[in-house]
Amino acid sequence: MPNTAPPAEANRCQEMLQTGLDLLDQGISVFDGALRLVAWNRPFLELLDFPEHLARVGTPFADFIRYNVDRGEYGPGDPEAQLGERLAAASSFQAHIRERRRPNGRLLLLRGEPLPNGGFVTLYSDVTEQRYLEHLSEHQNLLLDEKVRRRTAQLENANANLRRANAEKESIAAALGRSEARLRLINDTIPILIGYVDHQEIYQYANKGYSDWYGLPEGRVTGRSVIEVTGPEVYAQVSDYVRKALAGQQVSYEYHMLRQGRQVFAHSTLVPEIGNRGETLGFFVFSHEITEQKRMQAALLQAQKMEAIGQLTGGLAHDFNNLLTVIIGNLAALRDQRPDDPALADFVDPALQSARRGAQLIKRLLSFSRQQPLEPQAIAIGQLIDDLGRLIRRSLPDTISINTRCDDPTLFARADPAQLESALLNFAVNARDAMPDGGRLDIAASHVELGEDAAAFDTPPGNYVCIEVSDTGCGMDENTLAHACEPFFTTKRLGLGSGLGLPMAFGFIRQSGGGMRIASTPGAGTRVSIVLPATPAGSPLVAADETELAASACGELVLLVEDDSNVRQVVRQQLIDLGHPVIEAEDADQALTMVAQIPDIAIVVSDVLMPGSRNGRQLAEAIRHEHPRMRIVLMSGYTDEDGAPQEPPILAKPFARQELAMALQRTRPKEKE
Repeated sequence: MPNTAPPAEANRCQEMLQTGLDLLDQGISVFDGALRLVAWNRPFLELLDFPEHLARVGTPFADFIRYNVDRGEYGPGDPEAQLGERLAAASSFQAHIRERRRPNGRLLLLRGEPLPNGGFVTLYSDVTEQRYLEHLSEHQNLLLDEKVRRRTAQLENANANLRRANAEKESIAAALGRSEARLRLINDTIPILIGYVDHQEIYQYANKGYSDWYGLPEGRVTGRSVIEVTGPEVYAQVSDYVRKALAGQQVSYEYHMLRQGRQVFAHSTLVPEIGNRGETLGFFVFSHEITEQKRMQAALLQAQKMEAIGQLTGGLAHDFNNLLTVIIGNLAALRDQRPDDPALADFVDPALQSARRGAQLIKRLLSFSRQQPLEPQAIAIGQLIDDLGRLIRRSLPDTISINTRCDDPTLFARADPAQLESALLNFAVNARDAMPDGGRLDIAASHVELGEDAAAFDTPPGNYVCIEVSDTGCGMDENTLAHACEPFFTTKRLGLGSGLGLPMAFGFIRQSGGGMRIASTPGAGTRVSIVLPATPAGSPLVAADETELAASACGELVLLVEDDSNVRQVVRQQLIDLGHPVIEAEDADQALTMVAQIPDIAIVVSDVLMPGSRNGRQLAEAIRHEHPRMRIVLMSGYTDEDGAPQEPPILAKPFARQELAMALQRTRPKEKE
């Protein structure tokens, strides 16, 4: 059909189209099937340093290549060969994405796509700063996100101009039809949701990404109202912003919605279109999905909470255990002084029990925040499962039945009991969340001997204890199951799960020499199976009689080094009760002076964390260097020395008098047979 549009109108439309393209911060070039230039923008010339005289319709692609060859763009080599190689590649153009380093040091990202009727379109993006930011620390992610948002806003503004150019172009005849098709391809290729709403809140345009976002076929958004497309729930979130945009105000906001059964988030900017008389004709919508960004922010928040717990617990552990040492020591001394007073026992015994529970609580918090190494030991699995069953029955609803089973009372596994109990409790909580309408939770343990099937748990063959936690809940699909043990992955709503439970359990089990396997079917429940190395029953230490331990002291002089006067008083009394004369020092420097001046000192009992130039370990090293036969016992409420040697051993605060006596006994040299 001949072009019936007035030349002036066609020129004006072409100028608007070129203006919109020039507003992009990306370069663009379009060559037809004859490899001749049909469209470009100014960033294309600026990014590639091409002169203005090449920027005209019909310029052969070969002229651009020859210009680059003449200025040495492709390095040394035969110019004609370089020209021929690139012309051949353009003739059989293939879609590609690659990076190109310019002589001025800038790094460009080139994305080329072939056109349906021959020729190709290429986008040029300056990614120098982007690549630089990618090499920065993960802690710079917020800055990078801000960079992305700024770039997105620039693209949104540029696309607003493109949409206005397209609206004008609809009245132009077939002469500009091919240009419209090319622009449409570019618009649908850009990973941004673009729409246009008129002053009556009716969509007049939506690109393919916008239609896909709301689950509508392409073209089914146009002509429908905003509330019809978005739905009542989303419209309730965005209606105020729509009214502001129709009043002429540019606004940005975030909203969320259910999409294919999954909650997703998006960031939108509404850019009003103002007419010649200042009236608002409508507004453009520019949106992009930020679901993963939201989830990463939530995961980062959970990780920061975990780190805060670790720092807070580590900082409090030393002082809190010192307090418990004073409390437990004085209560125990009071009970020992009046053993036949039942009225006193009614008050002292519960207080002692609560204080000891406080010490166990600090220990578990340190283990949970990974501020304390694992303490593997032989665990009676049957007793652990029975205790766990009683614990979770109090926290699960009555609609969930709980069954525990361990047929072998002699079943022992080697692991950290607190960590194992925490892992099993996490499995039980996940099972509870998977059965909101009720169901059955089974916890069973058995002995297994793994041979070739050990590969399923990624463990070597051998004897193991297998613990299975199974439920009749909603189960997981293959994709969820594949990511279940990844840090920060969770199917729970934001704020209800950190995504750290299963990864931490898996890490603990692997660290303990075991393995974990998860089997799940949607609608049929989940089974978590773990294996831990089997071990013989632990041999409990037989505590020596305190009278015998006190008799073995033989009046040995003890130097007690402790900066807390209240703790020092309690430990001093315990040592005196064990038959030791005691002298005291408040820090390591004072202790070294006393060791040098008092040759009768036989034993040094020192705190690990102390003020001054040396801590307890450094004090022990200095004493060992000058007095290798001197016996040393260290005590600590908390030590942050990762991987520190265990010689001399540490007596954990708070401790009973008998534990102190046994620690002193263990430092005594063994008699030769």
